[in-house]
Amino acid sequence: MKLEAPITEIKGIGSKTEKLMNRIGVYTVGDILLHYPRDYVKFKEPIKPSEIQSEGTYAILGKVLSVPILKRTNRMEIVQTKAGDYTGSIDLVWFRMPYIGSQLKPGETYIFYGKVKSKGRQYGMEQPEIYTLEQYQAKMQTLQPVYGKTEGLSNAMITKTIRQVLEDLSLTYEYLPESIRKKESLCEYNFAIKQIHFPENMENLIIARQRLVFDEFFLFILQMQLQKEKKTLFPNDFPIKNETVIPYILSHLPYSLTKAQKKCFDEIVADMKKGVAMQRLVQGDVGSGKTIVAFLCMALMGENGHQSALMAPTEVLARQHYETFTKMCNDFELKRKVILLTGSLTAKQKRSAYEDMQLYPDAMIIGTQALIQEKALYNNLGLVITDEQHRFGVRQRETFAEKGLHPHILVMSATPIPRTLAIIIYGDMDISVIDEIPAKRLPNKNCVVGTSYRKTAYDFIRKEINAGHQAYVICPLVEESEELEAENVIDYAQKLEDYYHGDIRIGCLNGKMKSTEKNSIMEAFAAHDIDLLVSTTVVEVGVNVPNATVMMIENAERFGLAQLHQLRGRVGRGEAQSYCIMIDNAQSKESKKRLEILNKSNDGFFIAGEDLKLRGPGDFFGIRQSGDLAFQIADIYQDANVLKQAAEDVKELLAEDGLLEKEENQKLAVLVERSMTEQMNL
Repeated sequence: MKLEAPITEIKGIGSKTEKLMNRIGVYTVGDILLHYPRDYVKFKEPIKPSEIQSEGTYAILGKVLSVPILKRTNRMEIVQTKAGDYTGSIDLVWFRMPYIGSQLKPGETYIFYGKVKSKGRQYGMEQPEIYTLEQYQAKMQTLQPVYGKTEGLSNAMITKTIRQVLEDLSLTYEYLPESIRKKESLCEYNFAIKQIHFPENMENLIIARQRLVFDEFFLFILQMQLQKEKKTLFPNDFPIKNETVIPYILSHLPYSLTKAQKKCFDEIVADMKKGVAMQRLVQGDVGSGKTIVAFLCMALMGENGHQSALMAPTEVLARQHYETFTKMCNDFELKRKVILLTGSLTAKQKRSAYEDMQLYPDAMIIGTQALIQEKALYNNLGLVITDEQHRFGVRQRETFAEKGLHPHILVMSATPIPRTLAIIIYGDMDISVIDEIPAKRLPNKNCVVGTSYRKTAYDFIRKEINAGHQAYVICPLVEESEELEAENVIDYAQKLEDYYHGDIRIGCLNGKMKSTEKNSIMEAFAAHDIDLLVSTTVVEVGVNVPNATVMMIENAERFGLAQLHQLRGRVGRGEAQSYCIMIDNAQSKESKKRLEILNKSNDGFFIAGEDLKLRGPGDFFGIRQSGDLAFQIADIYQDANVLKQAAEDVKELLAEDGLLEKEENQKLAVLVERSMTEQMNL
């Protein structure tokens, strides 16, 4: 079996399972090995049924107290029995597993592992895993992987497939030069892959992760530097000669730009006047006012007879930018065509947009990835802006830039990355930072509380909604997980429906939904047809809803600080006071210390810096930052030191062997070339 072989070459993977694997980004044998665990479970100490105090995941030690009963219905077969001792018992149920009855012997002691639920005054377990005492003792010594999955694809299926691949496959592909591996004290690649999936202990897991994190950063920076060598500085084909529109807009704005906004815009204009095309990154904290800077840039390009295009990460955000820019053009009496192009437009609407893109050489064009489709042809495209750029691949951004002759490139990001790291990650781009919040915005009031505060939080949300406002509740999971103890969107939305007795309009949103469904829900929330939106972090770069005043985040301890900061940035966008309630389920010293930073500060760059100081090698379960570039396992906050070292090693490698021609670098050269080719074909 080869790494490039299709996933169907693995025993047990038919066409149905192949489609499910494709949904999680797995197409080849190699892909399944790179589908790293999202978390790990350490099996708990067994307890007796009488020691259960609340619902949750448990290992229950008990004798089988009755002969298992098999019931057959029209829909399924059900096995039922009880387990425990003289102090108490628990009901056990298995669905569609008729063979379970023959495995269990009355009077024998087993350990039953799974979720315990309350059934009146009695506790019950559905579908528990069954272990002998010896089997469970062995399990307790290991860490069990928990994978990202999709409906119809279980964690057990993914685990079984990866085990099979590791047994059948002779990896032996060590591509990192020996000199670098020794210098950084990195383990061998095969060892890292095996231990990241099935760690023998915590020490091996940390060693494996360190190697794979280094690889991701090293290969990313190496590719970037090699592409940079091939790039040339293009002449400025879209110079700025007229600037009368800017003072006119600024004098008619209902507010003044902050000093940081003015400095950033001045840097952009200075770039546009240079002899070469601009390549600049604008980092602006949540709510710092990047949108008005983008509008000013596009208005300036239009005044000089050039088209400009803004690509947003979601259709809802693209439509909101379109409506905002159209309104501003009307308010400032700019005779400028604003064009919207997204995937959900009808064929007729798309044809009209394509025609307008040819008819108006000074238009403002706003859209999603539809802007880089083959049919999207521009007439005089002079400025390309990508919003929340880390959500687009490098090749996608280049494709966008290639739509013009050699347009200016402006990248905008609300992710607060410390400057030292941004310089490494964004390569040869100049960097501007908007680190002030407009004076008219009230800072969020924050609180970090335990789970006992939930009812008070629900009542506070009701009070805000009754006052005409809206609220978000964020959960880390889409649906209930057998492996992880964390709140999920589907069950939580139902829990709130029950709590509010239908008095509040509740919407439910998650990343597994189709784009049309997500857009519909976000638009309904923006239109105030939904009062309370229960969502995963998919709202992180969502629509702007100034009427939303409460952000409640469940299992806050499972998120990175920078991500939590971005999430709470969804509120506080209007004139009313806004609030962020972070529920800390762990209530540990470590989680309290981390979350207290958010409680005390609304400055994203300060928070990101503090996150760097706090995160350590044993901290990577469940708190990885979301969306930062395209790294599978690496995290720029937690692994900042590794990122810096990888950058140094790339610099030294290319200084000694710029074309990767030395024998010890040959495997690395092949890997990089293959990866760059794949990006070109995306």
